[in-house]
Amino acid sequence: MNKIEHIGIAVKSIEQSNTLFKALLGEAHYKIEEVASEGVKTSFFKSGPNKIELLEATKPDSPIAKFIEKKGEGIHHIAFAVDDIESEIQRLKNEGFTVLNEVPKKGADNKLVAFLHPKTTNGVLIELCQDIPK
Repeated sequence: MNKIEHIGIAVKSIEQSNTLFKALLGEAHYKIEEVASEGVKTSFFKSGPNKIELLEATKPDSPIAKFIEKKGEGIHHIAFAVDDIESEIQRLKNEGFTVLNEVPKKGADNKLVAFLHPKTTNGVLIELCQDIPK
């Protein structure tokens, strides 16, 4: 793993949270994107070399809607940048981690993504991210 790619925060309202994070970080979001397959709308902020992804559910049965219903708004996941997501998935499986996505899927911000189950990562949902070549 190369670095923390971003921190994902589940929110009830992207609009309200964009206002809050603009005030907090002193800069507006740089991108809003919907990932229909996951039932989520995302908004990205930069803070120095780091990124924050806000996630709002677009349908009531989406993973973000379920997360907020169970735990409320807050940190949803930590994403790590990887160079080769498929080999990293295999390496982590071999290390005993439970991988939720055996095959990477297209995520927000031009990334291939896969997740590790929190039960094998001290309760933290981990996302692996690889840039999709342009």
